[in-house]
Amino acid sequence: MHMEKKRSSSEEKSSNEGGILTPEVLKEAAANRQTSVVTKDGTTVNAAGYEDQLQRQYGLLSICGLALTIDNAWVAFAGSLSIAVLNGGPAGILYEFIVACIYYAFIGASIAELASAIPSSGGVYHWASVTGGQKYGRVLGFFTGWLNFFGWIFDVASIATIPANVCVQMYICFHPDFVPEPWHTYVAFLIITWLCTAFVIFCNRLMPYLQHIGLFLVVVGGLVTIIVCAAMPAQHATHTFVWGNFDVNNLTGWSGGVAFLTGVLNGAFTIGTPDAVTHMAEELPNPKVDLPKAVFAQVGLGFITTFCYAIAVFYAINDLDAVVNSSGSFPIAEVYSQATGSAGGTFGLLLIIFLSVMICTVGTLMMVGRLWWVLARDNATPFPSIFSRVNTKLSCPVEATVLCAVLCSGFGAIQIGSATAFTDLVGSFIILTTISYFLAFFPHILSKRQNVPPGPFWMGNWGFVINGIACVLIVFFNIFFCFPFGYPVDPLSLMNWNSVILVGCLVLTTVWWFVHGQRKYPGPKLQHLYIEGLEKVGE
Repeated sequence: MHMEKKRSSSEEKSSNEGGILTPEVLKEAAANRQTSVVTKDGTTVNAAGYEDQLQRQYGLLSICGLALTIDNAWVAFAGSLSIAVLNGGPAGILYEFIVACIYYAFIGASIAELASAIPSSGGVYHWASVTGGQKYGRVLGFFTGWLNFFGWIFDVASIATIPANVCVQMYICFHPDFVPEPWHTYVAFLIITWLCTAFVIFCNRLMPYLQHIGLFLVVVGGLVTIIVCAAMPAQHATHTFVWGNFDVNNLTGWSGGVAFLTGVLNGAFTIGTPDAVTHMAEELPNPKVDLPKAVFAQVGLGFITTFCYAIAVFYAINDLDAVVNSSGSFPIAEVYSQATGSAGGTFGLLLIIFLSVMICTVGTLMMVGRLWWVLARDNATPFPSIFSRVNTKLSCPVEATVLCAVLCSGFGAIQIGSATAFTDLVGSFIILTTISYFLAFFPHILSKRQNVPPGPFWMGNWGFVINGIACVLIVFFNIFFCFPFGYPVDPLSLMNWNSVILVGCLVLTTVWWFVHGQRKYPGPKLQHLYIEGLEKVGE
């Protein structure tokens, strides 16, 4: 076991060096579907092999609320509408979104199964360490954890940009002559980022209640918006406009098939957060049962709310060019304006988005801070003795959370210089996270699914099929997600830099592996314990 130098007494206690878990103890715990186990010296540790340092305060409703607010599917859809509409218009968006949800249904099922078996806040990082086996698990988990973190820190920046844009747009509602500049949005972005960071650090006890409010806003706020957009327009769009004319509205320059497959990225960005709540595993009393439910709730309800919202919004449009060419900071406001015919109605619908996505930003920042903390706890990051700390009174890894806010602030500044570069950064979230999923799923198949003990949700032999389809779809779609956004390619506006970002993240991780990981990273505690003591449990 690895022990860092000069650890504080609380950190030393949490690493539990004296109470080594035996394979027999873990095997019994897995067979009885326990969340925690007791070591030789009587210390109770969780599935990651550590003592609990965070309060287990989330119930099923609050964790489902967190899953839905982090995903915030219909709001994410609203934020990307002006870009997504180029890939075949409304019909393209709707059909591409359906395909994206089918794609993520296989990913979600695979994630839910692993979360039920190994409920660790490391998520795919820890699962890859186990499925990779004794020989490859250490290096595989290292790369998986870093790629997953890169994806999520980029996503935080993109999520925090939405309420910033909405703020500026709400001002424009009553000041139509105002011309927004990128720095206006960035100032709002910084204020929102640090307000959310302060809430994560100092208001942890309120987080479950906040997620109840977030769940209410996602479901009821979405329903109110759907009703308004469906009932208020004086004239609705035609069925052909909403469900047809894909080729007419394909403005990418690609053939219909390529345009459709590259457009699935927009739907994936809307629904693609199935692993988010798994990083909160050490804050649930019953994560083996509740995490799979939260994952399925996120994908299922995310699909239903977004699909209904999209249909209502498209039927409310009477001038698509005005939406695409909107000079405002949040183009969906033009749709709301066309639907309601008033600045007050537009402001009210934007306010629903603002409140909902603010809660989303809080939840996402909290989750990413936990992910960096878990990596530091396993000595996978720079300065692990600092970032592995937890303020037990606040029930928050404060240093890790602040670092994520600093990084988010830096990435958000990119939009001042180049909106295209920032869009690519946002899109890379899907590629980076799905590759991290692949690195956990594919070794799971190669090991004949025997390195992971079955949890309450276990797919049995069907797991080979579900995991296999998920892996094939990840490779297939990520190839198309790296295609340029338009053809012929314009390096300044249509070039897709996702592949470059992916390579850059891989290079940085590889360098850090040789500088630090190869010699000083021992792998997570659970890796060796599960491989040695828990394979074939439940057979």
